[in-house]
Amino acid sequence: MRFHTLADWLRWQETLHPSRIDLRLERVRSALSAMDDVMPRCPVITVGGTNGKGSCVAMLAAFYEAAGYRTGVYTSPHLLRYNERIRIGAQEVEDDALCEAFERVDGARGETPLTYFEFGTLAALDLFSRASLDVVLLEVGLGGRLDAVNAVDADVAVVTSIGHDHMAWLGNDLDMIAAEKAGIFRPGRPAVIGQRDAPRRLRGCAAEIGALPLQLGREFDWRADAAQWEWRAGEPLVDTADGVAFRRGALPTPALRGRVQYDNASAAICAVDCLHDRLPVPIAALRQGLHRVRVAGRFSVFPGEPTWILDVAHNPEAAAALAENLKAYPCSGRRHLVLAMLADKDAAEVARALAPPIDHWHLAPAPDPRAMTVDALRRGVESGASADSIAVYSDIDRALSGAAAAAGAGDCIVVCGSFTSVEAALRNPLVAPV
Repeated sequence: MRFHTLADWLRWQETLHPSRIDLRLERVRSALSAMDDVMPRCPVITVGGTNGKGSCVAMLAAFYEAAGYRTGVYTSPHLLRYNERIRIGAQEVEDDALCEAFERVDGARGETPLTYFEFGTLAALDLFSRASLDVVLLEVGLGGRLDAVNAVDADVAVVTSIGHDHMAWLGNDLDMIAAEKAGIFRPGRPAVIGQRDAPRRLRGCAAEIGALPLQLGREFDWRADAAQWEWRAGEPLVDTADGVAFRRGALPTPALRGRVQYDNASAAICAVDCLHDRLPVPIAALRQGLHRVRVAGRFSVFPGEPTWILDVAHNPEAAAALAENLKAYPCSGRRHLVLAMLADKDAAEVARALAPPIDHWHLAPAPDPRAMTVDALRRGVESGASADSIAVYSDIDRALSGAAAAAGAGDCIVVCGSFTSVEAALRNPLVAPV
C-alpha cells in the first residue's frame, strides 16, 4: 500500500494534480474503465445546484433510511473529518476502508493525475460497489456537466437552485451556469428543478436532451400553514375541487430552518416519488425523515450566552436566505457576524444581503489557502455596512474571541462565509465547549 494512514493519503492527493479544480471527465472515466465494475446497480439520485443541494441530499437520505432502505451517500466538502463525505447505511466510512479504496483507485488510475475530488469520488463508488445498497445519493461538487459524479448516469437528477457562484468555472450569467448544472440530466429520465424562478435555460436544457422536467411551481408544489404542510403534484396545479391530487399531506415542518427548506424538501419528495415503483417510501417515513434530518453548518444553533449560529452561506443567494432566518430567529440583543470568505466570492453582494439584520461585523481571513484578504473583505463589507460597525482581525480565532468579548446578554454571534470558517468555529471551545 502506498500509504497506511488517511491523513497521508489526503496530503498526497492534494499534490497529485497540478490544479485543485480541473473540470473534465476524461480522467475519471479512464480510471473507471480500469476498475472492477464499480458502477451502482441500484437506483441513483444525483443532486446539483448552487444552494440547497446538501440539504436535499440529507432529506433524501433521511426519507430512505426511515423507510428501511440501505443508502450510500457521497457529499462534499466536509467540516471536521473527511469521513463525513462517504456514508454507507447512515454510517461514516472508517479510515481503514477509505485507505483500501484509495489503494484500489491508485492502482486503477495508472499515470493519470486525478484531482483530490476525483480521487474521493472514485473511492466512494468503489466502496458503494462493495456494499449491499438500495439507493445511492450523489452530491455534485462543482457545476454538473464536468463534475466527477456525472460519470454516473443518474436515474433521477435534481437541480435545487441556480445562483451566482463559481463563475470563474461555470460562466458569468445565470443561463451559462444553468447549462452547466443541467449537465446531470439524462434523456428519458426525471429532471427535478427545485426553484420556481429558475433560469429558463435550465428547463430548456432538459427539454433539449429529452429529459422529463419536473419543476417546483409547475409539475409539483407545496403549501403550508402554521402547523403543517402538504406536497402536491399533478395537472393542473390549481386549487380546484377536482384538479389537484394532494399526494403527501400533514407533513411536519422540516427540522432544517428556513422557508427555502420547504423548496428543498419538495424537490426531494418529488425525486422519491419518481422512484416510487422501485423504492416505495410510505408517508410515515417522509414525516419521520423531516423530523430527523440534520445538516451541520446550515443555521446550526448553539444556545447560550451568547448564542452562536453557524451557517456555511458564501454566496449572495445563500446570504439572503441566512438573513431571512436571522430576522425570524428570536434574538433579544444585538447580532454580531464573524465573516471570512474565499477570494473568488462576492463579498460586497454577500454584505448587502446580510446587512439588514447585522449590528456588528468581525472580519478575518478564512483559514484556507484560497482566502480573501481581510482588506478586500473589508472593502466589500463597507459597501453594505457602516465603517464604525466593522472590526478587523488577523485570523478567525481572534475574530471569534473578539466577537465573544463584544457580545452581551441576549446577543447572537453568527459565523458564515465559507465551510472552513464554520469548521474553525466548530473546533473553537468558545463555540462548542469540549
